[in-house]
Amino acid sequence: MSSFGDLLGPQPVLLPELIDAEDAIAAGADPVKVAADHPAASIAWAQLAEAALDRSSGEADYETVAAYAFARTGYHRGLDLLRRNGWKGFGPVPWSHEPNQGFLRSVGALARAAKTIGESEEYARCLDLLEDCDPHAAAELGLD
Repeated sequence: MSSFGDLLGPQPVLLPELIDAEDAIAAGADPVKVAADHPAASIAWAQLAEAALDRSSGEADYETVAAYAFARTGYHRGLDLLRRNGWKGFGPVPWSHEPNQGFLRSVGALARAAKTIGESEEYARCLDLLEDCDPHAAAELGLD
């Protein structure tokens, strides 16, 4: 049974909206500016990481390493916010709740970058984290 169906497990964490950052990204603002103006917003870091991965050659190049750094920043800023909202390092973080997607996208981008640079343990750890957070997140992110 998934953690979503476990009545004894922790309640899902629903991160608060970071409206200014989320609206700016949705409006197509430069994610560099959004990250600089709202460094706690994982969504901006995820956007930067995904864009760098899109520019990457698919090898361990500058863009892949930049994506790794952006994704790790978004991941850590997301962990900070999750913990401030009651997450204890486990339990559901549903993809369906849009404010959670910045964190989950950062984890997904970190997985992709880690796999590209040959960091297989980090890749597996990220996939495990996505599975623990939401069993559907990896598929939403196009990951195995």
